[in-house]
Amino acid sequence: MTESERPVGRATRGRATIAVHGDGGAQPPNSPVAPPLVQSVNFVQQFGTDEGLQYTRYGNTPNAELVQRRLAMLDGAEAALVLSSGMGATACAMLALLRPGDHLLTSEWIYGGTRRLFLEEFRTLGIHVTAVSPGDTRAWRRELRPNTRAIFLESPVNPSCRVLDLVPVRRLAQEHGLALVVDSTFASPVNFRPIEHGADVVIQSTTKYLNGHHDILGGVVLGTASYIEEVRRKMMVWGQAADPFACWLLERGLKTLDVRVKRQNANAQRLAEWCAEHPGIARVHYPGLPSHPDHELACRVLDGFGGMLALELAGGGDAAEGFVRGLTLVKYAASLGGVDTLISEPRYSSHAHMTSNERAAVGVPDGFLRVSVGIEDVDDIIADFAQALG
Repeated sequence: MTESERPVGRATRGRATIAVHGDGGAQPPNSPVAPPLVQSVNFVQQFGTDEGLQYTRYGNTPNAELVQRRLAMLDGAEAALVLSSGMGATACAMLALLRPGDHLLTSEWIYGGTRRLFLEEFRTLGIHVTAVSPGDTRAWRRELRPNTRAIFLESPVNPSCRVLDLVPVRRLAQEHGLALVVDSTFASPVNFRPIEHGADVVIQSTTKYLNGHHDILGGVVLGTASYIEEVRRKMMVWGQAADPFACWLLERGLKTLDVRVKRQNANAQRLAEWCAEHPGIARVHYPGLPSHPDHELACRVLDGFGGMLALELAGGGDAAEGFVRGLTLVKYAASLGGVDTLISEPRYSSHAHMTSNERAAVGVPDGFLRVSVGIEDVDDIIADFAQALG
């Protein structure tokens, strides 16, 4: 049943309504329609108790609490915690699960910053990490160890736009009592909610679709209430709490999440279809195309194919450089998920620390471009691509 088919007055609100109102009910006269910004670090404390202590570094001040409740509802989680960056969210989420001597199984197909965190930084903490190719579903079981504590993956994958089947990984995690952690930043809760598919923990960069306007840095961790309290303790020690203004902007951005993402889904589909016909583009990576290796899976598990796509130009790295220099409407910038269409080269951003051969091995050859499709008129985006490829 779609949101539009659900009866009026239903107990469970649709996601578009949750994004705007959260769990709010009727408001008294003269209360503000737009939640106010409470830009205070500290709050007056009660005498003789530590109950109710509010402090920005604890992530429990008014703007943080408001947006955290709304994010938990959107993803179907018990609780959520907003942090100061997506990488901060990933680090604190995993440190709440892992201890020195533990083993982490991670997909090879992950964001470059996450890869460095796991394969370089975690190893200095005594946490053992094995990266496996998620294309081989048996690889997860082969690399399992007695001290394995968690499995981490992204879906859809940054930047290749692959879509992973959670079913075999979820079964393995449940069989061995492991935590299944999924980064679903590329999808947003409009298109994919991993908890509905058996994930224990969800991570998203709030910088991206959740805010949607390229003007905050943040991340969110979602899961059970008890687990989120453990993440909160890590956040407090590592100093990763989000600023109240960032939380206020995030809550404001959420109000248009549903309409933004649906427009981006439609624009990306049109742009991907156009690119697939252009002779200067060797390959288009978009799960909405029948040619995509995960198209059938994406049709089953996603509510929308997303606003992200990737291109491989026929002329390789030189062609990519010429193309991005020729764009006039589309901006050459990192990050994604906002109202403006952006294009970036992973070889100069998320995968800059890898050699050309290493990038090619994980599906990011020279000439590979990542496109975050915005909400502009799609004909204007296509026209800009056409003249830059001309």
